[in-house]
Amino acid sequence: EEALRIKDKYGGNVTVLTMGDEIAKDALRTSIAMGCDHGVLILGESSSMYDTRFTSQVISKAIPRINDFHLVFFGKQAIDGDTGLVPMSVANLLDWPGLSYVSKIVSIDENNDGIEVVRLLDEGYQECIAKLPCVISVVKEINEPRYPSFVGIRKASKVEIEVIAVDELVDVEVEPSLLRWSVSKDSVDTYDDPEILQGDDMSSIARALITKLTADKVI
Repeated sequence: EEALRIKDKYGGNVTVLTMGDEIAKDALRTSIAMGCDHGVLILGESSSMYDTRFTSQVISKAIPRINDFHLVFFGKQAIDGDTGLVPMSVANLLDWPGLSYVSKIVSIDENNDGIEVVRLLDEGYQECIAKLPCVISVVKEINEPRYPSFVGIRKASKVEIEVIAVDELVDVEVEPSLLRWSVSKDSVDTYDDPEILQGDDMSSIARALITKLTADKVI
């Protein structure tokens, strides 16, 4: 959404990129229906199977291959890994300035290739200026995304999504250790059915729970 607002104000083209399997094309088409010009899928397994280092390497290789971008936007973090590491890792690999947790784009100086933003911190805000090209991760407070239009939905359904295979960007045979998260899975062998407390209202149930926990020396 923020890239589209910049396009509306300053002009330019917006490319939306994601990494995953064929199902990810649906998300790209939604973005195109909202107004993005071009969609690119880095085709591999589900993106949740890749760790942040590998994902960052792949995306940093894809960006200069696709176009000569001035700004690259990321969300704050993915909802699966929840690390928030990829945006600034990509900035580092591209050797571009990186601005995280951006809540507002103040201005873009097209003549001097600079951008001014406001970052959301734990205890307030910070105003920052950086040179373009630049990588930015945004927080949800930055805007309210628009809805796709009917015309946009029809257009998106016909647009061809550019597909780039993961192994076109990095040598997966050389770097197998970077591919997947190491996941520790716990299993529950046995469990007891919980006791269900009854009562006329929530207050009486709460009192019964306190009595039970006290008797069991939990509290």
